[in-house]
This record gives sequence, structure tokens and C-alpha cells, in this order.
Amino acid sequence: MGGNGGSATNADKRPNELLGSWFVRSGWSKGELARQVNRRARQLGANHISTDTSRVRRWLDGENPREPIPRILSELFSERFGCVVSIEDLGLRAARQSPSASGVDLPWTGPQTVALLSEFSRSDLMLARRGFLGTSLALSAGPSLIEPMQRWLVPTPSSPALAEPEPVLESRRPGRLSKPELDLLESTTQMFRQWDAQCGGGLRRKAVVGQLHEVTDLLQEPQPEVTTRKLFKVAAELAELAGWMSYDIGLQATAQKYFVLALHAAKEAGDKPLGSYVLSSMSRQMIHLGRPDDALELIHLAQYGSRDCASPRTQAMLYAMEARAYANMGQPGRCKRAVRMAEDTFAEADEWDEPDPDWIRFFSEAELYGENSHSFRDLAYVAGRSPTYASLAEPLMLRAVDLFAKDREHQRSYALNLIGMATVHLLQREPEQSTSYASKAMGIAKKVRSERVNTRIRKTVDTAARDFGDLNAVVDLTDQLAADLPETAEAV
Repeated sequence: MGGNGGSATNADKRPNELLGSWFVRSGWSKGELARQVNRRARQLGANHISTDTSRVRRWLDGENPREPIPRILSELFSERFGCVVSIEDLGLRAARQSPSASGVDLPWTGPQTVALLSEFSRSDLMLARRGFLGTSLALSAGPSLIEPMQRWLVPTPSSPALAEPEPVLESRRPGRLSKPELDLLESTTQMFRQWDAQCGGGLRRKAVVGQLHEVTDLLQEPQPEVTTRKLFKVAAELAELAGWMSYDIGLQATAQKYFVLALHAAKEAGDKPLGSYVLSSMSRQMIHLGRPDDALELIHLAQYGSRDCASPRTQAMLYAMEARAYANMGQPGRCKRAVRMAEDTFAEADEWDEPDPDWIRFFSEAELYGENSHSFRDLAYVAGRSPTYASLAEPLMLRAVDLFAKDREHQRSYALNLIGMATVHLLQREPEQSTSYASKAMGIAKKVRSERVNTRIRKTVDTAARDFGDLNAVVDLTDQLAADLPETAEAV
């Protein structure tokens, strides 16, 4: 038997009933789980791991595997079930980790934020086959996630007045950044954001992580405080984007760590609206992972923290995310109220005196319609596939699809809303219309490297096949899925 990283010995082993329960519900065979563990280990650079069916049987019998296998199993089961499945949920023991390495409860100080950003981005680049999972990274949820994030609202000690250095000091420190150099960093970040919208998270993630690492190097050099604040802002935007791209290709624990670090950097930059945007990304991830209660807590933190400074466009986005959380919690009254607030607040966006930051530019009229329609669609699912809520979703979703069809930049959003339209028609038991939208989404998905898009297409096609498998249009769609989006496709 090949080496597998070993296992911790257990003198009095008993069957691991928790792991067994998750394993049975997953529908995987022992060989299939072993192959997935080996594939993920190779992506992490842990080439010494070579698991087989007999090793999986030992885990089920109570043997405790050594790291990184518990972390890998946690990620695999979390992705399989669409919710956080912790190491403890699997009945496995995690190795002792320092909070800074394993969790999200990090020190809220500038130097340690820089050090952690530098360390994490460097590790990610070193293991950049698919992204950094590492031996000490796990998803946080519930109070262990929310309570540390609440410290975002705690005031930091007042800083001395910001002042530019005297010219004589400037000449002695040639390493300091000029305004054109700072502007170039900001425009590069905008370019990365456009690439992500057009191409998905899989193609440019490593470039974003590399740029983030470069910015953390600059933050470790002596800079005027004004420059340091701007660098923290750039670092926050890059870390949020690295997290978003990681989320998009299915690296949930990696994404969460980047989001947390981005929030710390936004706080150091003194940019509350940017911090609220980072929290909204974390909220979206929690909805995706089946944790709408956590999502709502994060959105309320974002709304409270930026209540006196966020633009109408940013506030509208936060209301739309609040609606998504309420929808997934099965609270239609509060969901509808948040949808109305999103629409009313968005109507004020053009009257805002100041230009919106680039990171919120994505929240267009199309995105507003798309988010609100998805809220009603989610309500339909929670309410037992209710056609009433599906009918509320349809006109909004159709408007979003029409607007995104004319938008060459936000191709991933176009694909996601086409899929949304397909699911609405399935809820209304209109399979022919559904397959038309799903087929169109598949055509875009081939050009967009987004595991999130691919997963939603697969789920939609599976639902169509389950409910209307005898229709020729559904049979053709299933064949198209196998040809266009094979399961073996991997993101970089």
C-alpha cells in the first residue's frame, strides 16, 4: 500500500458513526472518495498522499487520519452538500492550531494584518495548482465567524494627524511610492475586476494573488500615512477579489480567509463602505453554503457599519443581499420589504453627488433585477417549489437576462441569470422554455471559468432530467452537458 500521510493511532477504535452518516448520504463509493482525496491532495502539492479503499474503510472504522486529510474531507463534504461540514461534524480530531493559522479570529492591527496577508498570499502562490487549502485551513460558521467580524465596528485608537513628509525626507527614501504609481496599482485592480467579470475566477486568480503579495511587500516599507492608507485600500480590494475568485471556483475555505483579511485591510484603510462590500461577499458565500442566518448577521453588520457613509448604490446592494438571506430563511414578508428597499434606494443612485468606487460599479440595474428575482426564486424553493413566488421572480429575471444580453463585460452574471430563468421555468413546469435558457447558459459557461456557474448548470439539468427526463429537449440538454461541461474540468 502506498504512503498516505499516515494516521494517528487509536488504541480503542470505535466506528466513526458521524463520518459514516455523511459518507452514506454522499452517495460516494469508498473508491470514489479515495480518488477525490488523492486528487485534492495533489492540487495542494501533498504528493505523498495515496489513499485507497482500505484506508477509507479504516477511517469509517474509527482510525483518525493525519492532516491534511481531515481538512480535505471537510472541504469535499462541504462542497458535496452545499453547507459547512466541519472536521468535528465528521467525527475527526483536528490538530491543534493557533487562531491566526486556523480560524478567522485575527488581531485587528495593521502590522499583523500585513504579515498575515503576506504569509497567506505567499503560501497560495507556492501551492497554486488550484489554490491554497493548507493543512490548517477550515471554514468557520456561526458564532466562531460572526463574533470576530463584529470587532470590525470597534473603533481603533485615534491616529496622529495625517501629514505628508518634508521634501528632504522624500529624497532620502527613494523607495516611497509616487502618486502615478499608486494610481497604476488602483487601475490594475480595476482591470483584474473586469477580467473576473468577463472570464470567471479560474483564469486570473493567481495573477491577483501575486499582485496582492506585491502590495503587502510595499506595506512593509516606510511610507507616509496617507500612502499607507491607500495601500491598505488596494490590498483590501485585491484580497476581496482573490476571495471572490476562490469562491467562484469552489475553494470555500480559501475564499473565506481572503475575505476576512480583506475586511481587516479595509478597516486599516478607514474605508467603511469597502468593508461593507467585503461583508456582503462573505454573506453571499454563507447563502451558497446553506447558512442564511450567518449571511443575515453579516449583512446587518455591513449595513450598520456603513450606515452614514455608503452610497445609495452600495446600500441598495446590501438590501438586495438582505432579501436573499430572508428568502433562504423562509421569511417572505421581510424578504419583500428588503426587495422594495433595494429598488427604492437604487432609484436614488443617479442623484448621488460623488462618483461610486469601482468595486460597486457591477451593481447595475441588471444586477438589481437579477438579485431580487433570485430572492423570489429562492423563496419558491423554500416554500416547497411554490409557483406563486416563481411567478414573482419571472418578470424580474427576464428583465435581468435582457439587460445582461447587451453587456459584454459581465458574462458570468449573464450565465447565472440564464440559469436562474431556467430554474424559474422548471418551477412553473415549463421544461421546453427551461432547456432553451439552460442551453444558452452552457454556451457562455464554456468561455467563463467558473465552477459556480458549472455547478448551477449541472444542478438545473439534473432537476430537469429528474422531473421531465422523457422529453426529447431534456435528453438533448443532458447530452449537451456531458459534451460541453465534463465533470473533470479543473480551475487554475
